[in-house]
Amino acid sequence: MELTIEFPIGPDPVRVLGVHDRNVRLLREGLGVSVTPKGGIVRISGQEEGVRAAERFLRAILRRGGRASTSDVLQMLAEAASGGLMAPNGSDYPDVSTTPGLAPGGRGPTRVPPGDGEAWEGPLAVYSGGRQIRARTPGQENYLEAIRTNELVFGMGPAGTGKTYLAVAAAVHLLRTDRVRKLVLVRPAVEAGERLGFLPGDMQAKVHPYLRPLLDALYDMMDVGTMERFLESGVIEIAPLAFMRGRTLNQAAILLDEAQNSTVGQMQMFLTRMGEGSRMIVTGDPTQIDIPDPGGSGLIDAARRLRRVRGVAFAALTREDVVRHPLVQRIIDAYGEEDSKKPTPAMAEGDA
Repeated sequence: MELTIEFPIGPDPVRVLGVHDRNVRLLREGLGVSVTPKGGIVRISGQEEGVRAAERFLRAILRRGGRASTSDVLQMLAEAASGGLMAPNGSDYPDVSTTPGLAPGGRGPTRVPPGDGEAWEGPLAVYSGGRQIRARTPGQENYLEAIRTNELVFGMGPAGTGKTYLAVAAAVHLLRTDRVRKLVLVRPAVEAGERLGFLPGDMQAKVHPYLRPLLDALYDMMDVGTMERFLESGVIEIAPLAFMRGRTLNQAAILLDEAQNSTVGQMQMFLTRMGEGSRMIVTGDPTQIDIPDPGGSGLIDAARRLRRVRGVAFAALTREDVVRHPLVQRIIDAYGEEDSKKPTPAMAEGDA
């Protein structure tokens, strides 16, 4: 099958085809079609399903004035391949020829990132159609408000309070609303009281078990096609903490999970990776430290050092914020009561 698409006078071909024909290459590789741009015409040929998907993709870009970020392009490609292509709010993309308020020359509306209030009003915007993610407790509301208004946020609390899930959702939201260009999700590769021994496979296979919780959250917020394309293109990066050394991350939402298992040096190294236009979220549970020296936890040390630093916020989640099975709250209480009866090191020395 073969068809042609003509550009209207307005949209800039570079915006539609991408810098150095980036969008053309994505179509060829992602949909297995032949795409030949020439002048104001694009000729597409190949299997009918792929050709139709490529047509939906290009017409969607044309309808929005030829303006699309890298994350937009990848998501639109995934949606086109699955048979649909809708705008982030679920409606059709506006037609460039009929929508009022376009920039001069018909090149579409000037794209200005929304203000904080507008961007965070209502549920968080993720990539799964119909999926709404919002705070379910006052503590979670305070947590999201801290993320909205601060460049660096520490979210601390017990298991089941949503500290990691909401952090991932907020990071995806920042990407979805064009406030950042990529996500970097990080975890220390520390075993929880076990010795796993030699793990076979390449580096990715070795660290995969440690990063699985972050992947689970992401798969809950976007379809498999979008997720795989984001990972392949580097829009989403998931890595162990040790891999962060020597990097500067600009225009990124950066999440460090299980931060209680970082050392003081690792925490300092991680926090200094923040570049221009980036946001950081650090999550952890101070009651579940698995490193050999619990007193050397980077999370505990950072809470002491940064408590009064401007631009840094600390959100404390409690058992009241547990949103898993109700039994989880009772389990947390039982362990808390048991731990409170144990003598502290100082008490033990005094008794001796």
